[in-house]
Amino acid sequence: MKSLTRIQSLFTRFFRFKRSLIRNKYNRALPLNELLTDRWEKAKFLGFGQGTSVYDSSLIIGDVVIAENTWVGPFTVIDGSGGVEIGSNCSISAGVQIYSHDSVNWAISGGDKPYEYGPVKIGNNCYIGPNVVITKGVEIGDGVIIGANSFVNKSFGSKSKIAGNPAKQI
Repeated sequence: MKSLTRIQSLFTRFFRFKRSLIRNKYNRALPLNELLTDRWEKAKFLGFGQGTSVYDSSLIIGDVVIAENTWVGPFTVIDGSGGVEIGSNCSISAGVQIYSHDSVNWAISGGDKPYEYGPVKIGNNCYIGPNVVITKGVEIGDGVIIGANSFVNKSFGSKSKIAGNPAKQI
């Protein structure tokens, strides 16, 4: 029992130390898992471009390519089962979900029809607001701004500003 108490004490001290470092350096308080991991190391491990960071709470599946200096926020889902490509200098906000497949026809056919796949491509210098959902087969041009809580089920060209459910140019 003493060893368990000792381990808990060491862990608590470490946690407080890391939390203080992050608070002093970035003025933020992170969940425990984010204190124990390195966002840039995760991006490097996944083969993403130099300077890209991916939060530990992000779920990355399949064939995902992300270029340089892109920020992938916490609690995101990037489903590359049909392929996802994201350019440089993008900001993928918290809660964003990007899907390159769906199981709609599979589900309504009782499992007789296959899943459908379509690659997603997001250009350079894009901002994707919090809680945006992007569906399979969508292409987003360079310099696009997508407003928070938007549902993007069609493609948009460069320099577009889009928002809504479904997303429309504004």
